[in-house]
Amino acid sequence: MKQIIESSGASRKVVTMSSIELLELVNQARAEFGEPEVRRNQFHDRVADELEGEHYKKFVVTNPNGTMSDAFDLTLDQCALVAMRESKGVRRNVRDKLKALESRQTVTVPQSYAAALLEAGRLALLAEEQAEQLAIAAPKVEFVDRYVETAGTMTFRQVAKLLKANERVLRQLLLDGHVMYRLNGALTPYQNHIDAGRFEVKTGTSERNSHAFAQARFTPKGVEWIAGLWAARIAKEAA
Repeated sequence: MKQIIESSGASRKVVTMSSIELLELVNQARAEFGEPEVRRNQFHDRVADELEGEHYKKFVVTNPNGTMSDAFDLTLDQCALVAMRESKGVRRNVRDKLKALESRQTVTVPQSYAAALLEAGRLALLAEEQAEQLAIAAPKVEFVDRYVETAGTMTFRQVAKLLKANERVLRQLLLDGHVMYRLNGALTPYQNHIDAGRFEVKTGTSERNSHAFAQARFTPKGVEWIAGLWAARIAKEAA
C-alpha cells in the first residue's frame, strides 16, 4: 500500500494500490466464495481494458516464473472499477476491504503542533485498544488451532459452540456467503466447498422409517476456515 501527497499542497493523503496488491485481494475473495484464482497476466489485461483512457502509473515487475510484465499503480476508485467485473459476492468483499483501507490510510495531516499531539494520543489509544482485543482473542484462536490439529469432523451446532457464535447469525453468514444452502430443511454445503476439503457429507438410512438422509460435517480444514470468516465478521462489527 502506498500513500501519495497531492501535488496541490493540500494536506489530504491519497491512497494508491498496486495492481498486484489488488489481485491478492480479489483472489482472497474468490477463494472465500469458492471461485478459481485469476492469473496475473489475465488480471493485468483486465485492468488495462477497464481503465483505458484513464491516467495511472505503469511499472515493470518480475513474475514468479521469471518473466517480466507490466503492473499498475491505481487509486482506490480505479481499484473499485476493476473489481466491478467480479461476481456480486466477490466485488462486495473487495469493496468492503478497499473502504476499510481507505478509512485507515486516507488521513488529514495535522496543521498545528496541538493537533499533532491530539492525533498522536488518538493513535496511541487505538493501538492500546487493539492490543487488548488481540490479547482477549488469543486464547480463542489458540483453542481453535488446537482443535484443528487434533479433532475430527464437527456438526454445525458443534462449530457454533466452539466459536461461541450465535447459531442464527452464523447460519445466515453461511447462507449469505454461498457456503451452504438449505436442502429439505438441512444445511448443505455447495460442491465447491466440499471439493476444497471444508466439508464431508455423511449419508445413510434411518432405522426408524428407512428414509435416506445426508448430514454435512465440517472438516478440521473447514473449522479453521469458518473461524477466520467469523473472526473477520466480528472485527468488522467492532470497527
